Amino acid sequence: MSDPFTPLPSELWAWMPKGYLFTIAVETPVLLLLLSRTHRWPRRLAAGVWLTACSYPIVVVALPLLLGLEPRWRYLAVAETFAPLSECVLFALAFHRAGGLTRRERVQDMVAVVLANLASFLLGEWLQGLGDHGWPEWLWG
Repeated sequence: MSDPFTPLPSELWAWMPKGYLFTIAVETPVLLLLLSRTHRWPRRLAAGVWLTACSYPIVVVALPLLLGLEPRWRYLAVAETFAPLSECVLFALAFHRAGGLTRRERVQDMVAVVLANLASFLLGEWLQGLGDHGWPEWLWG
C-alpha cells in the first residue's frame, strides 16, 4: 500500500485564509438565521467567525498532516465529524452555561451549528466537483 498523499504545510497554510473566508461566508448566514432567538445578532455574527476560527486550522492544516488526504473518505469522515462536534462543544461552553435557555433552544443552537457546517461542506464539495471553473477566481487564485 502506498503512503497517503500529504501536502506540504506551506500549501495548507496558503489555502487557509481563502478557505476560512469562504467557510464563514457560508456558515455565518446559516447561524444568523437558525440560532435561537435568545442570542442577539452580534453574538450570532461573532459565532460565525469565532467557531470557524477555532476548528478550521485543525481541519485544514493539522488533520491533513496527521492523516493525509487519501483515502479521501477517511479524511472527510474525521474532519467533518470534528468540525461540528468541536463547534457545538465550544458554543455550548460559551453560551449555554449561564442557564436561562430551554432544552429546545439548546437543541436548536446545536442543530444550527451542524447545519452551518453541513452547508459549507456541501457547497465546497459541489464547487470542487466543478473543477477550476466552479471556484471564484479570488478564492481559487
